[in-house]
Order: sequence, then structure tokens, then C-alpha cells
Amino acid sequence: MRFDTSLQQRLEQRMILAPRMIQAMEILQLPLMALQERIDQELIANPVIEMRDGDGDAAPARTEETSTSATDAERDLVVQQDGGPEDFERLSTMVQRWESHFEETGAWRRRPVSDGEDPKAEAMANTPDAGETLQEHMLNLWHLEDVPARRSELGELVIRNLDDNGYLRATLEELADQAEPVATLEEMDEALRFVQDVGPAGVGGRNIEECLLLQLAADAVYGGGPGRLPEDALEVRIIRNHLRDIEANRYPQMSKALGIAVEEVKQGVERIRRLNPKPGAAISPHRTPSIIPDVRIVWDDELGDYVVTIEKGDTPQLYISRAYRRLVKRRDLDDKTRQFVAKNIRSARWLMDAIQQRRDTLWRVTESIVKFQRLFFDDGPDHLQPLKMQQVADDVGLHVGTISRAVADKYADTPWGIFALRSYFLGGTETAEGERVSWDRVRVRLKAIVGAEDKAKPLSDEAIVARLRGEGIDIARRTVAKYREELGIPSSRRRRQY
Repeated sequence: MRFDTSLQQRLEQRMILAPRMIQAMEILQLPLMALQERIDQELIANPVIEMRDGDGDAAPARTEETSTSATDAERDLVVQQDGGPEDFERLSTMVQRWESHFEETGAWRRRPVSDGEDPKAEAMANTPDAGETLQEHMLNLWHLEDVPARRSELGELVIRNLDDNGYLRATLEELADQAEPVATLEEMDEALRFVQDVGPAGVGGRNIEECLLLQLAADAVYGGGPGRLPEDALEVRIIRNHLRDIEANRYPQMSKALGIAVEEVKQGVERIRRLNPKPGAAISPHRTPSIIPDVRIVWDDELGDYVVTIEKGDTPQLYISRAYRRLVKRRDLDDKTRQFVAKNIRSARWLMDAIQQRRDTLWRVTESIVKFQRLFFDDGPDHLQPLKMQQVADDVGLHVGTISRAVADKYADTPWGIFALRSYFLGGTETAEGERVSWDRVRVRLKAIVGAEDKAKPLSDEAIVARLRGEGIDIARRTVAKYREELGIPSSRRRRQY
């Protein structure tokens, strides 16, 4: 085998993304809250970027004071050892002269604080309470119990292993090994029973069956206490043997197995349905993440049209510090410092250009969405039309990938509420009359058909397909099944009422 080297010329086209383009795409994809965080990071990392609430690029007017040379300024700062009161008077004058300048242009400038106002206290007062967790709630109740020290320790161990729904997922063997010293299974079981009696009914159950039985035992009808729970009670028999049958809606089979009428089975199941399968969820804090719209769409009576506004939120207006722009032009500046300052100035300009480009792109894309989805804004969410990103891309003259980044994780505040921008892009079909219908409208019709059916004889998926085709909507059975599952509608067998 022979190995040799050679030189060859090759002509090819490549698309190479410059760092500036990559940064612009990243900024475009950020929602408003993430953009604020990114700007805060840049303000810390890049010393040439400053912010203020007014006109960001407007520099303060030149005055006789600000034209003082650097040498004179440095000399003014010197206080002679044998200096008199005139030196301190001169420094006091300098403080008054420059104080307003730094207040206007300093990157550290903050909102003025009124008399008696504490910014930290105000921020803490406006911070939502984290809420009490289930474990904290149970521990507070447990510490009020008068129990021996050993049982108290084992009870705390049980409580700390509860999940947010109130279930004990660890086995007693695992908890016994974690105890110091190692506990017996009898000790752990006794501690668990005490914990189950302390908290909300059902907390401490190891599975859904035990959780429901604990709640049933605490019901006043049965007198309370698992040990006094009548095993022949109908609800107890159903919970122990027929939970799967309830889920599958097999009432006739349950009636035959229990030896009672179907109506009695329905009454027993109805009482079971009033129990809470997640008793700890009512105590555990569940926060819904707040949404800050990136776009506001409002109707303007004077214009007779919808107006699109890009929200700024708390994002500050940025500009490049005049001091650093002057510094980079000094001839006596060493190369290393000049390169550092020039690099940061270039990075700052890229960032500001990317933020402005994000605003422009988002505005153009939203304007196009409003044009294509005019029926939605006029008549409501039920009138969403099929829309592809390629249509918007062709309308605004951008690549479809740019449209995808522009609408990613962003929301619009509309007259009908807050909607994700991505939700305006829908597939659809055509009716027999040629009308374009979005898949969301198909889902609405599916839900309406199921809601109006005879519950004693619910419609099968094939019957629903026939109904939709009768309305001119040609759709496959598997699509109906898919949308039914997305809407949380059970199958016809499980929807049947006896």
C-alpha cells in the first residue's frame, strides 16, 4: 500500500455563522424574563455598558467642568499635608460638581428612594410566600404529640419520607435501616400508624387503597380508626377488590361479584369518588409560573385597527459609556488595554443591535400573525384559522427558522386573554364546501358531540367520525381517538352510564 501527499484546489460554498449572528439568534429566541437576566449578566461582565431610563444614547451636554483635562482632575484630587481649609473646600466643590454627572450616566444608578422607604424591605414584602410544605405541616403537628422519644424520632423519619401527595413511597424495611439505631419492623409500623392518625386523613398511605381506606375510616359514618373499620362495608369491599373495575367502568361485573344491584354499586362508588386520592396536595404549595407577555395587541378606535406593541418590562435602556469611548481613542493607551476596551465596546454594540433586531423581528412577525388570524382577534379563540410558519415567513421576508425562534416561549396579551404566539400556528383541513377549518375547531366540535350524546349509549369513535363527516369534516378514526385522549375524554365503554 502506497502513501503520499498532494496539494489540491477545491471550490465550495459554506455558510459560516459569525459570532454576531449567533448572538442575534440567541437574543431573538429569549423571552422577556430571560432577556432581562441576560442583560443583567452583561452589565456585570462588560464594564463599558451602562444603563439609564432616559434616552440611552444621548450623552450629557458638554460643560466647562466636564472639559477639564485628566491631568488637572488628578491634580485637583490631591490634598497637601500642609494644606488648609481651602483644600477641603475645593474637594467639596468637586463632589457637588461631579455628583449629578455620575447620577445621570453611572451604570450603578438606581431608582431614587423616597424618605422612609427601604428597597430591600419593599422587595421582601412583594415576594410571594413560599408556603408551608406538607412535611413542615406534619412535623409541626407531630411535635405537639405527647409520644416517647424513640417513637418521636421514628415518626419524624416517616414524615420526612412523605411525598407532596401524602404517600409514603419508602418501605418500612428501608426506613428501619435508616433509623439510628436500626429499628424493628414492629417499631416502624407502630410509628407509621401514629403518623397516619396525626395528619390529614389519608396522609401516610403506602398506596391508593390504603390512602382511601384511611379516609374512609376517619369518616364520622364509621366512627374513625382503621381498627374499627367494618370490613363488610360496601365501600371497603369495593376499595379492596374493585378499584380496577371502577377505572374500567365495569359496573355489571362489580354488581355480580358483590351480589348487589347496579344502583347500589353506583351509590357506593359515588361515595368513594368524594374521597381525595392526593390528600397531601392541598397542603403542599404548587406555584403556577407567572407569564410576562412579550407582545401587547390592542384595538385602537382612532386607527380602526389592532396595534402591536413590544413590551419592554424591566429591561433597561443600554448605551456605551462615554468615558470608555474616549479612553479607546487615547494615543498613550497601551495595546493590551486598548484591545480589552475595544473588544468590550464591540461586544456591547452587538448586544444592543441584537436587542433592537429582536424587537423589530418580533413586531413584524406579530403584525403578520394579526393579519392572518384576524377572525381570532375579531370573534374569539373559536375562530383560529389554519396557519403555517412558512406563510408568515413569506409575508415578512424572513427564514422560517427565524419565525420559529421569534415565537418560541413568547406570549401575547390580546383582547381575548394571554396566548402563546406559537398557538397561532395550526394545521387544519377543508370542509366539503372548501372552508378551511383548524384542528382546534375540530376538537371543539368533537367535545360538543360527546357532550350531547346519550350517556346510556355513548358514541364510538367510528360514530363520531360519521358525525363529523356529516358536517363536511373528513377525518380519520385514529385522529378522533388522538384528539379524544388529548381532551381527556375516555372511551365509549368508560363513558357509559348504567
